[in-house]
Order: sequence, then C-alpha cells, then structure tokens
Amino acid sequence: MRGSVFMVIAMAAFAVEDLLFKLAAGHTSTGITLMLFGLGGMLVFMLLTCLRGESLMPAAIFSRPILVRVICEIIARSSFALAITLMPLSTASTILQATPLVVVAGAAMFFGERVSRKRWLAIGVGFIGVLLIVRPGLDSFNMTSLFAVISTIGFAGRDLATRGAPASLSNVQLGIYGFLALIPAGGLIALYQQTPLAYAPEATWLIVGAVILGVIAYNALTIAMRKGEVSVVTPFRYTRVLFALALGVMVLGESLDAMTLLGAAIVVASGIYIVTQGKQRPPVAKVATL
Repeated sequence: MRGSVFMVIAMAAFAVEDLLFKLAAGHTSTGITLMLFGLGGMLVFMLLTCLRGESLMPAAIFSRPILVRVICEIIARSSFALAITLMPLSTASTILQATPLVVVAGAAMFFGERVSRKRWLAIGVGFIGVLLIVRPGLDSFNMTSLFAVISTIGFAGRDLATRGAPASLSNVQLGIYGFLALIPAGGLIALYQQTPLAYAPEATWLIVGAVILGVIAYNALTIAMRKGEVSVVTPFRYTRVLFALALGVMVLGESLDAMTLLGAAIVVASGIYIVTQGKQRPPVAKVATL
C-alpha cells in the first residue's frame, strides 16, 4: 500500500512538472528552459549526494551502460520537451504511456528475457493504441506527435540501460547525470528550432517549481519501487495519464476526441496487463533416470 501511494504521488508530481515546464516554455525558449531545468535538478542531486557522503564522480559513472543511459536521456528529454511544448500536454503524456511496452520488447531483444505470446500480443495491441492517437496518414495527423513517439523509445532505452548500470551507483548519483544530460538536450533543441535564446524573468518560478516537483517525483518513484512489489506498484504509473488529462483540460483548456481517448484506454490496458503478468519461465529440465 505504501509503495502504491508513493507511485501515485510520483506520477502526480511528474504531471505537474510537465505542466510547469510547458508554461515556462511559453515565456522563454524551450532550449533555455530545458537547460535551466537540468542545471537546477543536477545541483539538487549533487547536494543530496554530498549529504550522503558519496562521490560526485565515481569511477563507475564512466561505464558503457551509463554512457548509453545518458545518450538515451538526451534523446528522450529533448524529444519530450518538444512534444509537450508543440502539442497538447494530454496527448503527449498519453503517448508516453507506451514506454513500458517498449521496455518489455527491448528486454526480450537485448537481455534475452522470455516473453509469453500473450504479452507479445498485448504489446502489439498497445502499439495499435498509439497509432489511434497519432493517426499517421490521416488528415488529423500531427507531425509533432512523432517527438512523443521518439521520447518513448529514448525513455525505454534509458530504463534498459539503467538495469545494466553498476550496482555501486546510488539513485542520487544517477540523478546527477540524468539531469546533466538535459543541458546538452536543451542545446540540441536550440539548434533544431534555430530561435534566439531569449529568457523571460516570468519563467523563473515556473522552472524552480518544475525542478522541485521533478526531485520529489524522482524520490517518490524510488521509494515506490523499493518499498512495494514491482508487479503491484507499477500499474499505478498509469495514473500519470489521468493527472495529465485533468491538467490539460482544466488548466490549458485542451480537448480530446473519441479516437484519442480510445487509444489512451488501449495503451493503458495493454500496459497494465503486461506488468501484472509474470514473465514466462523457462521449462524445468527433466532429469533422466537410469
């Protein structure tokens, strides 16, 4: 129960963080917003690391999994930042819920995990839900939705790389370099948009609020995954889409059509089915008797 509560708190904080980031990007350039957000989060996690008496630059941070994690973080964060600033927050957050589907597929391909046929079928159904939201080839197709799709791949790659990270690295140490990756990600956005790096003072408190909520969300997520059973607490990740839908409609005045809502329901249902079903276990070898 405690783990589930902390998971809901984490998802609510992430949703509000996304909202504040979107509002801040309305006052200043997206690239600057992401760089300042990354800098603030990095400084907070550096402080937490020092308070715990841990090294700010341990040798394990230069391992290959961490390099892959940082690259995936840059791809994911820059893509999602563009997604939530160029398209409705509710839609971008809904597409992001496909990340667990990509993680399961990636675990099967890169870690050799055995996935049952039912879970592969659920993954396929979940991606159909994503297609209902994105709708490629139709008049309602929005090119910016591809940024949200790319972000799901990047976040899935980050999660998979985290599994291969050295066990000696703590969560706060990983947090430093996770937020550090946002600084070059913001630079890539600035190059992509080719807009002046303007900054408005109105965005300051929005960015500060996003940093605070980001740290709260990160820590609550860590507590949830450590205190509760993974199969029990993970489905509560999907409460994020409920918070995002509510904030998008009530704060930003966004509206969702029936096709988007249907796609969101399919993605969430598929994800919950996958995370609540145990991995297919290899058959027990029979011992030959003489």
